[in-house]
Amino acid sequence: MGKRVAVGMGVAFVVCGVLASLAIATEITRDEYKEAVEPICRASATANERILSGVRGEVSQGKLNSAAAKFAKAERALRRTHRELAGVPKPSEDAARLTKWLSYVKTEADLLRSASKALKAGERNKAQTDVVRLTHYANLANTQIVIYDLNNCLFKPAQYN
Repeated sequence: MGKRVAVGMGVAFVVCGVLASLAIATEITRDEYKEAVEPICRASATANERILSGVRGEVSQGKLNSAAAKFAKAERALRRTHRELAGVPKPSEDAARLTKWLSYVKTEADLLRSASKALKAGERNKAQTDVVRLTHYANLANTQIVIYDLNNCLFKPAQYN
């Protein structure tokens, strides 16, 4: 009986060692993370430039439905980007920071939706408040990823005139 227990424990240690080595082997580095997310962010930044081009002018000219449609489209694109980014494994050393970043990105998408709804309802001041909050959350998100030098992942709402 004692021999079986010893063999069983030995097998358990070997299995644990193999699992631990697999976990270490699948650990992603900061550089690998950057390589994985940069193309996702680049595509998102390009889409945002195209989608939100001239949106500020449309609002100031009273073309609220057109601006609302642009905000809604940008919101859908940002949610898609968020899902893709959330699917990329995070380096364990920065998991908390990157999780916080992704939560800010989700909040940005929520604010784009809110601004879209406000513009559709003709509530220009509410939309403006949402855009100010969006800029705030974008800045918070950007500070989370500054260590990665992910220029394409920096969301800059002020650039969309």
